[in-house]
Amino acid sequence: MPQIIILPNEEFCPEGVVINADKGTSVCRALLANDIEIEHACEMSNACTTCHIHIREGFDSMKESDETEDDLLDKAWGLDPDSRLSCQAILQDEDLVIEIPKYTINQVSEMH
Repeated sequence: MPQIIILPNEEFCPEGVVINADKGTSVCRALLANDIEIEHACEMSNACTTCHIHIREGFDSMKESDETEDDLLDKAWGLDPDSRLSCQAILQDEDLVIEIPKYTINQVSEMH
């Protein structure tokens, strides 16, 4: 069972946290299942950038992003080469170290 190591984030997990998740689960679903309330305004349908994350370790273990995700990521705040939408980043066998950006370009925060 892969682990997701979430680096400290002032809003979502000030101390950082390590969670276990099943292979084949999206990072977004794993975070939400562990009470890390990352924004996901489009309900994980690959239609916004509110669940944008940086994958600091384990990036190459996941399937490549598709064209739709890449187009959306171009609009994400703080984009870097390790950026993914957590709703589209599917866990494989390798552990991940992720960072949740401080900001999102979400115009309407639904605060799930």
